Amino acid sequence: MSNKNISLIPKISIVVPCYNEKDNIEALVKRFSEILKLPGKIGYRDDIEVVFVDNGSTDGSDFIFKSILKNYTFGVHHRININKGYGYGIKEGLKKANNEFVGWTHADLQTDPSDILRAVEIIKEEKCRKDIFIKGKRYGRKNSDKIFTFGMSVLESLLFCTKLVDINAQPSICHKDFISLAPEAPNDFSLDLYYFALARKLKFKIRRFDVYFGPRVHGNSSWNISWGSKFRFIVRTVTFSFKLLRFLNDQRMELKRMKTRNFILKNHDNN
Repeated sequence: MSNKNISLIPKISIVVPCYNEKDNIEALVKRFSEILKLPGKIGYRDDIEVVFVDNGSTDGSDFIFKSILKNYTFGVHHRININKGYGYGIKEGLKKANNEFVGWTHADLQTDPSDILRAVEIIKEEKCRKDIFIKGKRYGRKNSDKIFTFGMSVLESLLFCTKLVDINAQPSICHKDFISLAPEAPNDFSLDLYYFALARKLKFKIRRFDVYFGPRVHGNSSWNISWGSKFRFIVRTVTFSFKLLRFLNDQRMELKRMKTRNFILKNHDNN
């Protein structure tokens, strides 16, 4: 992936996967409208697009999105009929993204949409380089959740021999070309690990910034509801981790073969 600088005024598409979040939708869209409204003018910023993915919801979210988003130019609504996982929803949303930088964040308002604006400033600071991966780093969480995250961070860092801390923190933002380089992303919560670990292995510049992680305003988490659900999450993530390690090793071997072949062909042409 070329690191040639693109426009120094970055345009970003943010995917927000929503599963049975009907009680959050109005507040979520309103919060985005507050941060994207042009000061002193009518209308909204055109450098940030928000792709709201109704990820197979069964609670009437589809109707709410359609009735609300017609009033907001920054929002795109994409409906998935059957829920196939958190990662699947993000991947489908990324396909609908129109801008040069893309990312994703939560729909439950535990992280503030204004965090996206901080990520925009980081992209500007880095002169819109393509080999950058931006990720939030959470504070304000319960001690039990911090212990769980610490354990997963240590485990994954040891497995991948690189620093992987607070893997599931949001938002996550990168250049769209990075997404096209990584087509094998999983359909579940391991998607965050996949892109973070891949960015580390490709030696991208990683920028982290603090984000407040508060309590859910409405509803309950679809997975973080008990230590049993945490254990199942660990099993799925570790299982995927070994698959990802094999994939990354295969990719490195293929890259070495390509470099060797190109070296041989170049020397052959010189002779």
